[in-house]
Amino acid sequence: MSLRQMEYFVTVVEEVSFTRAAERLHVTQPALSHQIKALERAVGGPLLERLPRGVRLTAMGRAFLPHAERSVRSAAQARRAARAAAGARGGELHIATVHAIAVGILPDVFARWRTAHPGVALVLHEYATTEALEDRIERGTADLAVGPPPARWSGPVVPVGAEDIVLVVPFDDPLAGRASVRLQELADRFWVRCAMEPLVDGTPFLDLACARAGFVPRTAVRTEHTSTAVRMAAAGVGVATAPAHVVRGAVGEDCAVLTVDPPWARPLAVFSRVEQTGAAAAFTELLTTTWPPGPRTGG
Repeated sequence: MSLRQMEYFVTVVEEVSFTRAAERLHVTQPALSHQIKALERAVGGPLLERLPRGVRLTAMGRAFLPHAERSVRSAAQARRAARAAAGARGGELHIATVHAIAVGILPDVFARWRTAHPGVALVLHEYATTEALEDRIERGTADLAVGPPPARWSGPVVPVGAEDIVLVVPFDDPLAGRASVRLQELADRFWVRCAMEPLVDGTPFLDLACARAGFVPRTAVRTEHTSTAVRMAAAGVGVATAPAHVVRGAVGEDCAVLTVDPPWARPLAVFSRVEQTGAAAAFTELLTTTWPPGPRTGG
């Protein structure tokens, strides 16, 4: 089997159609079908079930797909890494992260990168959860991931620093004039919960923290993105938890920020499947030298 055949197979699966895959790959449909059949002969069985409208993976195809995806993306990474390492114009560095970090941390880093490395373009991949982030970097979607350090990871992990986790309330909240608050004081409040809330051994962090404080948090609304949760909290829907840098990026000064007593913080890291060299190493160095920013007071 060849890398080209695996690329053809992955494209057919993504497009759910031989016709659309052939158009995307700029090959004829008979040539594409011939390569898929050759791949199936090499594997030893059918990978795709041809349907009147599209295709469907067979059991063998489902088992084969993640390995084919990894091979195709690893080859693409190798090409990108070679060009990026040389600073070649047209080189690309793919960065994966969660939405909160994309909003709050990376804009300034990306701007500095464009000044220092104009020949190497950055491509950002955003994910809703840390679990999805780890899965996609493992599959080879990006060269680097920026996020909470994974619990189990065989590749390089470079600590970056820590993000302060704060509480967000509207300006007219009775607590708005304070710099910090004990969690027990919020036992009767409603909360804006976010799908990106970190998990500890499979349990949302806020549930664990509130349980230690002697209460169960009452949910007013659930959101997909942290920036949405911050805006909901600023409007008075409920209390939200968020990284301090996201609060600045999402709503500026349109809300009151409270530090939890004792303070909450979450570590951040850059991690990858292979050793970081060239542009990847340069990006990690840039991030570690610009984060965390200077101290900021709540208010």
